[in-house]
Amino acid sequence: MKRRSIMNIVTHCAEGTSFIKSKDTSAISHTGEVIFELVDNAIEEVGAEHVVQVKTDNASNNMAGKALLLEKRPNIFWSSCATHTINLMLQGIGNIPRFKKIVDQAKGFTIFIYGHHRTLECMRSFTKKREIIRPGVTRFASQFLTLQSLLDKKDSSRKMVVDAKWENIKETSSKKAKEAYDTVLSVRFWNGVEICLKVFEPLVKLLRLVDGDVKPSMGFVYGELLKAKREIKEAFKNEELRYKEVIAIVEKKMRGRLDAPLHLTAYLLNPHYSYADSSIFDNADITTSLITCVEQFYHGCDEDIHDEEVNIEFTKFQRKQGLFGKKMAKNCVNFDYNPG
Repeated sequence: MKRRSIMNIVTHCAEGTSFIKSKDTSAISHTGEVIFELVDNAIEEVGAEHVVQVKTDNASNNMAGKALLLEKRPNIFWSSCATHTINLMLQGIGNIPRFKKIVDQAKGFTIFIYGHHRTLECMRSFTKKREIIRPGVTRFASQFLTLQSLLDKKDSSRKMVVDAKWENIKETSSKKAKEAYDTVLSVRFWNGVEICLKVFEPLVKLLRLVDGDVKPSMGFVYGELLKAKREIKEAFKNEELRYKEVIAIVEKKMRGRLDAPLHLTAYLLNPHYSYADSSIFDNADITTSLITCVEQFYHGCDEDIHDEEVNIEFTKFQRKQGLFGKKMAKNCVNFDYNPG
């Protein structure tokens, strides 16, 4: 299996995720045409009437496949993978020098601890056998979880490196050990860990939401991105000079990927947001996105259907009429979307 390229096709719906098929593409070029044929054949097998959207990452060959599919099946949406996009945000933020330095210091400390069985044994004796390293859904999520775990064990780690048990370990006389010692006793390092966590946490929470199979997340992606941006700004006490570089990365990565008409429409039609904040109904960009999605989804259909969806059904939703006025619908404002 080494160096083989395997493309997997899966379906996702409210009931969960199901594997459809895989294809070994090691011997062929991954062109837009190849991607298109693979996706189109899968749609044919499942039944086009059952498919609303296709999700891939934003690679150029996938976007070429998207264009070809749009020509053949203009009523099917093709969206960028939210997990991939949010991971790119975390990667970009993690590469900002002030954050990268903290992550590298934490990495250096954990590598030294886990690189020697005696230091690892020592650490476990001070943390009551609780590990520092914690795996996440992606490498950057793992970095966040490890920083979080390290902060939880701040006191025990600081006690460890000044204890006689640590000094009696042969490996603690090395240069790497001195760096680990300086890191864990540095006030600046721990302050940096705290700000890193405040910046990363909103995006990691969203990453867990979109990467999980427990609940469909499409209706929450855009709204939670807006919330994440607010929380990141608050982490910097709303001082633009401090947060603008981070927010610029988030906005650059989401542009054209997680703010497409389908995302905005899902945001608009989610009572969790629009029933809690009626000003969303007055946002021209968002309501225009609804019209765009209706036109695409009902492509080729009679215009009366477009009119019914936009001017009748949507109006009922906005005014909370009919079933939308039921207690269950109104309670969606307080819906628990937390991935756990």
